[in-house]
Amino acid sequence: MKGILTKWLNQKSLDDRLQDEEEWIREVESLYVLLSNYYGTDKLVLKASRLDALKLMRSDDLVERVVGLEKIVSDDPTEKPLPKAQEIPQILDVIEEQIADLIARRTVEERLERVVSQKMQERHDDYVKEIKRNVLQETAGPENAQTLKKLATLEKMNTISLKRSAVDVLRPQAVEEIVGQESAVQALLAKLATPYPQHILIYGPPGVGKTSAARVALETVKNYHHSPFTKEAPFVEVDGTTLRWDPRDVTNPLLGSVHDPIYQGAKHDLADTGIPEPKMGLVSDAHGGVLFIDEIGEMDPLLLNKLLKVLEDKRVFFDSSYYDPGNSQVPEWIKKLFDEGAPADFVLIGATTRDPAELSPALRSRCSEVFFVPLEPRDVQLIIRQAGEKLGVELEENVPEIISEYVIEGRKANSILSDAYGLARYRNPEQEEVRVTSGDVYEVLRSARLTPFIFRKAQDNLEIGKVLGLGVSGFLGSVLEIEAIAFPGQNGKGTIRFNETAGSMARDAVFNAAAVIRELTGEDLRNYDVHVNVIGGAKIDGPSAGLATTLAIYSALKEQPLRQDIAVTGEISIQGKVKPVGGIYEKIFGAKQVDVRKVLIPSENMIDVPHSLQGIEVIAVSTIEEALKHIF
Repeated sequence: MKGILTKWLNQKSLDDRLQDEEEWIREVESLYVLLSNYYGTDKLVLKASRLDALKLMRSDDLVERVVGLEKIVSDDPTEKPLPKAQEIPQILDVIEEQIADLIARRTVEERLERVVSQKMQERHDDYVKEIKRNVLQETAGPENAQTLKKLATLEKMNTISLKRSAVDVLRPQAVEEIVGQESAVQALLAKLATPYPQHILIYGPPGVGKTSAARVALETVKNYHHSPFTKEAPFVEVDGTTLRWDPRDVTNPLLGSVHDPIYQGAKHDLADTGIPEPKMGLVSDAHGGVLFIDEIGEMDPLLLNKLLKVLEDKRVFFDSSYYDPGNSQVPEWIKKLFDEGAPADFVLIGATTRDPAELSPALRSRCSEVFFVPLEPRDVQLIIRQAGEKLGVELEENVPEIISEYVIEGRKANSILSDAYGLARYRNPEQEEVRVTSGDVYEVLRSARLTPFIFRKAQDNLEIGKVLGLGVSGFLGSVLEIEAIAFPGQNGKGTIRFNETAGSMARDAVFNAAAVIRELTGEDLRNYDVHVNVIGGAKIDGPSAGLATTLAIYSALKEQPLRQDIAVTGEISIQGKVKPVGGIYEKIFGAKQVDVRKVLIPSENMIDVPHSLQGIEVIAVSTIEEALKHIF
């Protein structure tokens, strides 16, 4: 090696040779220093040993040191021929570039490692913070200073109570406290006190105890050993007028709905996995008990049809496009609801103030029907006395009678008594025992702008051309004063006038009366000017005023006075027959309200008269002749 280098150097001058050799030696030494710094002295020695370059690296010959440097940098252990002296500069340039690449790569790697280390440290810090936050939530829960303060305020509010309202105190708690509805309550119990209870529709005017009767009836039949209702059977009450729902079943408090994870937002743990959440409705809350729907006649027809389907299936079924039965993440309770439906086996009791004909035939066909009747004055008086005992108040003797003249509803009667009780308390705040006087009641009545329910009452006198007829509106009967007067007119040119507000059916009854009177008396009403009037302008929807109109015209024509303590109802045919009409019980009730002693009804309607009727005489008539015998 030395010979080759010497021969090549001999070709140059002495100064140039010395200068080149010194530069190469310094350059090679610098490169070894860089490698030592890069790898470290120990690692450099180990690497040189592995590549059989340790001897070359420690050699005194420049060419051998260059070869050793080349093997270390290129990581190549193979033996290579020694380079020529003139090739050393090019070899050193290549080695420099390779060492520069190594150092540059190491610099980049170190910078990346620092960035990665920094990021990892940040992630680690965030992870530790998240763990600390979770630990705090698990140990401290969702509470903080603000939530605890609100909780304390709420708990303090719960310690404050104004006790029960008067409505809660006066609400009937037993079957015996339902006044005036003995037969209706008996029918209600008979339909529930059986191993096979029936769905029920309750008809009746407001404030007569329909809701209370349904509630206490359930509590009563729970005690029967053969009853299907357990002690825990629920009584779920809802008002049909307030039932709102979405036809898409987004919300349906009655039947239940499904909260989809996207649109309605199910629970957080379900929404994250895209699982819909079924929400059971009131029909499931009433499972095993009674679902009471007040004013069921006001329900949306489509919602009612859905309810009828539940009555048949005894279950509510849910559906959602987001439900996947094969999803293993679906909880078992949700899977069961979607696959089998929610149980909804209950007895439906619906109450309404509407006429039965106004309700859905499909609903009526599935239910038994019970009719509650209007309260009579004696019933209202009994309710007031019971309420007085519950309130612990002494009543002046005539207080129940006064209230019964102004209302026919038990709820309204209790409201008046409660107001009078409050007034008596206000006037005597220090008095332990409270006494409600008639003065207290009249002051409440004046403050509420109430007027007596009955303005006119039957009388013992006789009048020509005036008769008491019977009408009905809803579940309330009323007495109509029908009067007639006849003036002789030109033959064949007489007129018959009837007030327009009475309705077309009432006018038709006048023309039927004309035929009957001509048959009875031989008189042609076309020879008279006849005026027929319903005092007060009441509207008559049906033909039930036919008999009363005929009697009034007959009395006016014959100038024979009629009794004013008898009321009549019935359709009159042109043959003089008295035909059956509806609302007999309500009409009799209306007659009793005004102290009528006797009512005439069609013979075919006698089946509608309750056997327990007291305080009034009911007479059946089949023809106009039979009616004439009783009315004059």
